[in-house]
Amino acid sequence: MYYFIINPASQSGRGYKIWKKIEQRLVRDGVEYQAYLTEYAGQATEYARKLTSHCKEARVIVVVGGDGTMNEVVDGIVSCDMVTLGYIPVGTGSDLARGLRLSRRPMRGLRRIFKARRIRQIDYGVIAYGDDVLRHRRFIVSAGIGLDAEVCQHMQRSAIKNICNRIHLRRLSYRILGFIQYLKAKPIRGYILLDGTRRVEFNYIYFISAQIQPCEGGGFWFAPKADSSDGNLEVCIVSHASKRQVLGTLLRALFRRSHNRGLRCFSCREVQIYTERPMAVHVDGEGCQYQSNLEVRCIERKLKIVG
Repeated sequence: MYYFIINPASQSGRGYKIWKKIEQRLVRDGVEYQAYLTEYAGQATEYARKLTSHCKEARVIVVVGGDGTMNEVVDGIVSCDMVTLGYIPVGTGSDLARGLRLSRRPMRGLRRIFKARRIRQIDYGVIAYGDDVLRHRRFIVSAGIGLDAEVCQHMQRSAIKNICNRIHLRRLSYRILGFIQYLKAKPIRGYILLDGTRRVEFNYIYFISAQIQPCEGGGFWFAPKADSSDGNLEVCIVSHASKRQVLGTLLRALFRRSHNRGLRCFSCREVQIYTERPMAVHVDGEGCQYQSNLEVRCIERKLKIVG
């Protein structure tokens, strides 16, 4: 039995079209399955929790959607030991598929899941935030504060994203919104505390990103050395007095330059992030409002995914 969680609205409705093709293949091949289509944000988490609560036998949950849908499913899993994930990427960013080198062709991805020749055990992160009520959320690509999160929050309600998806220029929407937010961005003072021992201060923070996968934001390679199964976060900080240098750092990350001046990276198992005023926060591209104090840690090799 395969359990499919589908976001039909992903990539401006392309998720539904792809699901119908997948469903035809399942019916034709006589595959036993159950399908759960989401209708609102957070419903994939509810489905995942329902499918994994009191689960006493192994289950394969296949996600058809973007990184945000995959994030919701991972966040809802109750018992990781009993679950193997499959992923058919249909999102705008596809950073998880890019990092794990998964095919973005739906039918090829479906065949890979059915054959299941390779099951990877990968890390996931947990972010804790909130002043009055402490909240926790898992992530599998990255969690960040500052400019990258501001782009993600505007992306969720932007008409530019829908227009670019319709004309098959998915990544262009990230570039446009990213440049708009870059023009508006103002640096801030703050510091990070690595593994509870090493404190590093910065005077001109534009953003801080804790990475499980090498890239985020639809193909920005901020952490090309990140290994999703080594139990560590790659914490990347863009901090410059010159805004022009920030643009150069972003462009070098986009074009995957091995040496990126102005980008500071640290490897650790957990990090605390403090900024002098609240900034936008995201997990896997999903907004977590504005915060000034975050705790992020890596959970080693607890997720199983077909790959």
